[in-house]
Amino acid sequence: MFARKIDLSKILTVGCLGIALATSALSPVHAQNLRVMEGAASAPLNVPMNRAVVVESDTPFAELSIANPGIADISTLSDKSIYVLGKTPGRTTLTLLGPDGKLISNVDVHVTPDVAEFKERLQQILPGENIEVRTANDGIVLSGTVSSSAKLDRALDLAERYAPERVSNLMNVGGTQQVMLKVRFAEMQRSVSKNLSSSLAVSGGSKIGVLGETGTWMQGDNSLSNSSITARDNANAALSLGFTAGSLEFGVLLEALESKGVVRTLAEPNLTALSGQEAKFLAGGEYPIPIADKDGIGIEYKPFGVELNFTPTVVDGDSINLVINAAVSSIDTTTSITNGGFSVNAFKRRETSTTVEMRDGESFAIAGLLQDDFRDLNGQVPWIGDVPIIGALFRSAEYQRAQSELVIIVTPHLVSPTRGEALALPTDRVKLPSERDLFLFGNVAGKGAAGEVARQDFSGSYGYVME
Repeated sequence: MFARKIDLSKILTVGCLGIALATSALSPVHAQNLRVMEGAASAPLNVPMNRAVVVESDTPFAELSIANPGIADISTLSDKSIYVLGKTPGRTTLTLLGPDGKLISNVDVHVTPDVAEFKERLQQILPGENIEVRTANDGIVLSGTVSSSAKLDRALDLAERYAPERVSNLMNVGGTQQVMLKVRFAEMQRSVSKNLSSSLAVSGGSKIGVLGETGTWMQGDNSLSNSSITARDNANAALSLGFTAGSLEFGVLLEALESKGVVRTLAEPNLTALSGQEAKFLAGGEYPIPIADKDGIGIEYKPFGVELNFTPTVVDGDSINLVINAAVSSIDTTTSITNGGFSVNAFKRRETSTTVEMRDGESFAIAGLLQDDFRDLNGQVPWIGDVPIIGALFRSAEYQRAQSELVIIVTPHLVSPTRGEALALPTDRVKLPSERDLFLFGNVAGKGAAGEVARQDFSGSYGYVME
């Protein structure tokens, strides 16, 4: 029986020890004890929000008070121990009075957000990131270096859950944060125009008096013998035939027009900007436009040429988000308006505005346009123009077709600065001519690599053919 009692006592002792260890393991990590000594300056007491701290006094106290019970709550465990519970972030004062009403000490109580749990969650969500977490007054201060702006945003979003609107960001984004955007504008235009018209004139007649004409001769004086036959200004070829039958004179004029044209437009602006910052580029000019103002007529300048505005954001690693506004414009001399004695031309403009995301070195066709304009016109003298063979002299046919294709391709690159001597300018390859080369041989550039500046390779097929 005695041995059994010993064993039982050992079991009870071990069990109590295990309960104590488990209780200490489950207790808050941030709980701390603060000793208050009478007559000595007390250190500030930091209390995590929704956590408890025990304050011990060397001198028994008789009365306690807290300046702001909304920040921290207190309760006595004994005449020398105080239980302080943090409620909301802030600062307040804990006052201890002795039995004789004498002040023992004033303790500054700082209730801060629970950054211990925040640090654990931060390491779970963003492992390997060098982020330091501190508390300042009632907020959280984040510092250190993160690998991308996306991870910086995640850290800030998580901190907002623990300290809403009280987060200070002192973090830096490491890695390459400068983006060079290469934009290629490629446009091909082809136009075909054909026109075939005929004019007939009849004059004379001794008894009846026949007089008439069609087509171009309608601008004449109705007299074949006295008028000069003039073809249209845009006619590429003209053929005039005339004959007489008795007292009648006949005249036939055939006019033909055929024109073809191909235009290639190519622009490749390059622009570099810091992540998150807007960059602008314009290669062209400004066109003056008269406008009415309080002083009469003023001048407003409208830019034209190759325009590029973009805002890059390095999202994560080599992933880049681009907000792009690109345009190519030129003055259209075929269309103009006149107002107040001023003639103002219109503009041809191709523009795109979009947001895309891609990786370093990848390309994206952000815009494309295929336009096909067709016009077919046939004019004739009523009824007579429908007569076979002869009716061709009383008809005119016109055919026009214009096709254009536009593609805009963007390619972003993550770039870093380099030494100045590693960069070359187009003017570096141009050698000034000597007096001998200029006056004797007529060379405007010296011997060297000057021809490489403007040299282009047109070998092989380029553009496209439209039927």
